Amino acid sequence: MPIPIVNSIASWFLKKRFHQIELFLKYPLEVQEELLMNLLQKAKNTEIGKQYEFSTIKNYTEFSNRIPITTYEDNEPNIERARRGEHNIFWPTPIKWFAKSSGTTNAKSKFIPVSQDSLEDCHYAASKDLLCIYFNNNPESQLFVGKSLRLGGSKELYKQNGTAFGDLSAILIDNMPFWAEFSSTPSNEVSLMADWETKMQAIVDETIKEKVTSLAGVPSWMLVLLNNVLQTTRKDSLFEIWPSLEVYFHGGVSFDPYVDQYKKILPKEDFLYYEIYNASEGFFAIQDQNKSKELLLMLDYGIFYEFIPMDAFGSREEKVIPLSEVELDKNYAIVITTNAGLWRYKIGDTVRFTSINPYRIKVTGRTKHHINVFGEELIIENAEAALKKSAQLTECEIVDFTAGPIFMKGKEKGAHEWIIEFKTPPKNFEQFTEIFDKSLQEVNSDYEAKRFNNTTLKAPKIHAARENLFYDWLKDKGKLGGQHKIPRLSNSRDFIEELLQING
Repeated sequence: MPIPIVNSIASWFLKKRFHQIELFLKYPLEVQEELLMNLLQKAKNTEIGKQYEFSTIKNYTEFSNRIPITTYEDNEPNIERARRGEHNIFWPTPIKWFAKSSGTTNAKSKFIPVSQDSLEDCHYAASKDLLCIYFNNNPESQLFVGKSLRLGGSKELYKQNGTAFGDLSAILIDNMPFWAEFSSTPSNEVSLMADWETKMQAIVDETIKEKVTSLAGVPSWMLVLLNNVLQTTRKDSLFEIWPSLEVYFHGGVSFDPYVDQYKKILPKEDFLYYEIYNASEGFFAIQDQNKSKELLLMLDYGIFYEFIPMDAFGSREEKVIPLSEVELDKNYAIVITTNAGLWRYKIGDTVRFTSINPYRIKVTGRTKHHINVFGEELIIENAEAALKKSAQLTECEIVDFTAGPIFMKGKEKGAHEWIIEFKTPPKNFEQFTEIFDKSLQEVNSDYEAKRFNNTTLKAPKIHAARENLFYDWLKDKGKLGGQHKIPRLSNSRDFIEELLQING
């Protein structure tokens, strides 16, 4: 199909969709309230719906008073029943798919229900919206002259009862319409290969022959793939292989630790990066402006949002608030109610609102991935900002990192212990540590107070990781690729001890 016709179709589609986006931009609270009522109405005859009498709930206040906040552990018995083939437990339509989500924090896997409604009205709708927003901001784009290089997970089937599980990306690929494969590379067959290292080389071999115009995947694993592409082709820049490459759509982990490495292999000032915020539980937000770090919260994907202020999270003072009560620059844990039957569910992510009109956010970390052993409330956003500044000032390059506490012993003060893998190490390690410590104090006043005169915390202890330490650690755990991530911060020493043991 000629490019002008393709762009005309895309333009027509985005104009039609933008009318709906403008609706929730103009009336965000009304759209969310109506969405909640529709979810309750649809699920009123499920087991959960009857238990909590959904049919008699008339507003948000009744909803929040009647239905408890839940975690995966609360939902697991019902999810396991659904995986065995039972229906109408927490959602009226049969749940055939379960997104397997297993963090490095726990060997036990989570199986997040994915309904047909969430596939169509959330995940696929968001993919279309991403293109609509991108084309609206970049009308001269030539995205459709080539293919999108996508990097997803592998697929396994839970065969006994007609249900299946796998990485979310594999579920999305497996359910895509047949024509979608023509605009993507690698093929579905290669994309869904189970062995990660075999798949990586197969993707390289297949994609270097294609005309690739966009990239899509998790930054950490995409970087591994792209470096393999350069190594195989013996090129220095990806534009030597794919001259029409114009944008990278990324999500899953923070992009900040990787941005400098990407700029080296994508050396063009006008190359674009677009961030998305999605998870096994749903698709939540999209970068809606060029060269922005803010993500527009998408309010009409069948997900109702609530928030828990992190300054009281897990305490007796913990409270849950609706979207109407959020404030700028405060850290919140997200609670969602979805069109896959998750009701007031803590997903474990934290966000900060950068704008209220419209509602834009920045992902700040995980509720479990922070350090607060000494009252310092250190979150991933703080750590990444301090590391980025320290790397720039000492002219080093960071690949990966993790940190945990050094607990107090007797009169001995506590500290934070870091393992950092450098691509280019700092010339002066002591100077790097000092700058990093000061940078952390600049971005976190609680940490600064605990470090003042070594009141509670001593200076951080930093270890340089051997090459591929984190990669080998994940490989040993069978967690290469897909949505598996390095746990950045922890209140325990479990990860630190394991990594130090194999660091040599």
